Amino acid sequence: MSVEFSFKVLATDGEARRGEIAMPRGTVRTPAFMPVGTGGTVKAMYMDQVRDLGSDIILGNTYHLMLRPGAERVARLGGLHVFARWPLPILTDSGGFQVMSLAALRKITEKGVTFKSHVDGAVHEMSPERSIEIQGLLDSDIQMQLDECVRLPAEPAEIERAMQLSLRWAERCKAAFGDQPGKAMFGIVQGGDVPSLREESANELKQLNLKGYAIGGLAVGEPQHVMLDMLDVACDILPQDKPRYLMGVGTPDDIVKAVARGVDMFDCVMPTRAGRHGLAYTRFGKINLRNARHADDPRPLDEQSDCPATRDYSRAYLHHLVRSGEALGGMLLTWNNLAYYQKLMAGIRDAISAGCYADFTAEVSEGWTRGDIPPL
Repeated sequence: MSVEFSFKVLATDGEARRGEIAMPRGTVRTPAFMPVGTGGTVKAMYMDQVRDLGSDIILGNTYHLMLRPGAERVARLGGLHVFARWPLPILTDSGGFQVMSLAALRKITEKGVTFKSHVDGAVHEMSPERSIEIQGLLDSDIQMQLDECVRLPAEPAEIERAMQLSLRWAERCKAAFGDQPGKAMFGIVQGGDVPSLREESANELKQLNLKGYAIGGLAVGEPQHVMLDMLDVACDILPQDKPRYLMGVGTPDDIVKAVARGVDMFDCVMPTRAGRHGLAYTRFGKINLRNARHADDPRPLDEQSDCPATRDYSRAYLHHLVRSGEALGGMLLTWNNLAYYQKLMAGIRDAISAGCYADFTAEVSEGWTRGDIPPL
């Protein structure tokens, strides 16, 4: 691996940044949306399709992969890139969020988290060191620190306790990660919806001089304006020369507004999950293909799209597939959704370079507001 991990800003428009993250396995154009490949697969998609849509990087999940098929097994089989046939960069999250949200009977101590698997009830221990070890076995290119994510709303004292624990775990993760040429470990800013705690977390993590920084614990129950306020606090403190990653976000509107505040990377299950449940994201906004109004509609979702799923199949056919429970319905709508997200990201990058990001956001927002006009 001859290329070192690096990030450079190529253009700015206000706080919005267009940049590139260079890694041995490829360059990630930012702002970037990372399709979620939780268990080594982007659900309902072939990896070749994901690449062809313009994805430079995908996300894998430490919690799920450690339970099935096991990190050691993936390592014996050549690592996650070989295992899943994805040669480009992979970011793995630490598993902390899934431990907090999925695992039964979890116990959090200074050492780490002990929990029962939601798969078979087996007891596992996840320490900061073990999380980094698993991510190393998976051979991911960007590894996340183990943190404790508190669902909002929560009491300030509980938010502060989890934030301070996450800071201590970040130091241990950095030590466990060591020096891995071409790879990076990101810290995670926590602090819930308390500005002073977000500020403290960002300042303390900044002192660790990590290669990148994530903002976690948002889009977990708080209104959008609270999320945006916390981004304003964190992005004002985090280094200008390091990538910023907003974890688990979000809707197209969330992404557009977060980019305007200086965020460079996103991931979310929303486009793939929505596709499997009959919901399409388009430049006209969301279209629910379960709705009976589509039963006799011969139009495609968007005849101007260059995605075959969007351009070549009628709404009537998609409605039929979804209502019939056919797997192809979820596949086509997932394809459409990821195509739309990547098209949106490309438009964002171009608008920042052209210095017209405000005009671009106004145009896409107007399209969502105008909506999908039914045929006469």
